[in-house]
Amino acid sequence: MEAKISIPVKMKYCLYARKSTEQEDKQVLSIDSQIREMEKMATADGLEIVTMKKESHSAKEAGQRPLFNEIVEELKQGKFNGILTWAPDRIARNAGDLGRIVDLMDQKKLVEIRTYGQKFSNTPNDKFMLMILGSQAKLENDNKVINVKRGLRARVAMGLWPCTAPTGYFNSKNVDKRCHVEIDPVRAPLIKEIFEKVAYENYSGRRIYRWLKDIKFMTRGNKPMTLGNIYRILRMSFYYGVFEYPVGSGDWYTGKHTPIITKELFDAVQTKIQVEKKKAYGREFAFTRMLHCAYCGSGITAEEKIKELRDGGFNAHVYYRCTKLKNRDCQNEMVKENILIDEMLPIIDKMSLDKSELKQKLQEEVARYALFQTGVLGVDLNQSKKHKDISIKTFAKHMLQHGTMLQKREVLGCIKSKILLKDKKLSVE
Repeated sequence: MEAKISIPVKMKYCLYARKSTEQEDKQVLSIDSQIREMEKMATADGLEIVTMKKESHSAKEAGQRPLFNEIVEELKQGKFNGILTWAPDRIARNAGDLGRIVDLMDQKKLVEIRTYGQKFSNTPNDKFMLMILGSQAKLENDNKVINVKRGLRARVAMGLWPCTAPTGYFNSKNVDKRCHVEIDPVRAPLIKEIFEKVAYENYSGRRIYRWLKDIKFMTRGNKPMTLGNIYRILRMSFYYGVFEYPVGSGDWYTGKHTPIITKELFDAVQTKIQVEKKKAYGREFAFTRMLHCAYCGSGITAEEKIKELRDGGFNAHVYYRCTKLKNRDCQNEMVKENILIDEMLPIIDKMSLDKSELKQKLQEEVARYALFQTGVLGVDLNQSKKHKDISIKTFAKHMLQHGTMLQKREVLGCIKSKILLKDKKLSVE
């Protein structure tokens, strides 16, 4: 018998460099340094590099690195059959990704992994060693998480704030005062004034937003305050000296930092916020929180106007207008609800709706009508003509024209596109 000739596999390598965002890797070679070292090794050993991948994602969680996933797919496609990287933990620090690499070795899609001081091929010993090194990196990560959490618990128990200082404070730069926060002399007085304006001058969150915009208030990041940030500040107990950590845990601590306000002022503000919230959401309208101003991007609000008639009756109309949150001089016109409904009807014909939800509502309405026919009118549905299929869009338009406010909102909620209002006209984008 003729002896079989073993043809060596032609090796093509992907040079993979990853800079982790994890704390312990800050002293490890940067991406550029990794690439330089690996290119030197490739030249010395005569290795062919066909592609290069650079990534900055953490390797702790499986499947979360786009370029690593790309490498796996290209290995399956046969674009290369080797990986050149600085160290085994550059490839994976979790069992999921490491398992994918070993599976590719078993399938002979990945022939070899080369690192600065080691080489791993498709042999039981090499794969076992690769798994050991990857598991060791995972163990280090898990222990680090435990140690960090223990350290954070110890700090908050001492009254120290373990996160970025909120607006009005800044984190101490003194290395001996880690997690200490200090008063920001520029912004702290304004934070106090925000609380006072809400508590004693009945300022709303939007009015505070406009006031801060007028005085050109900027955060430490040199950005204007958003409305959401304002409400987060108004609800943050940290400003009177106590805090919950983690949020929602029910564990409260008295901080070592200097309070900006008193608890009495904080409590007064919470009462005002609740009143404002009830005013804002005490009455719902069909199109509120569904529309946006096409001019300035603000939301659209509504109000009901009631006019007394000569015969003693009343006539009520709902009007919609721009909140002018982003531009107090916005010129968008006020419009009646019935005009908006007329504007929506042709839009529904062109729109893609969430038909499953509307179909369920339609079936409920048909069943309710059938029950009325048999129970009240005494109609024998078996003798009558079968109910014809009703178009979902026809049903949606009927609900907009004749449904309750809640039914109108349900229809509008099935429209996935952004609805814009401009000069009494509606459009979608």
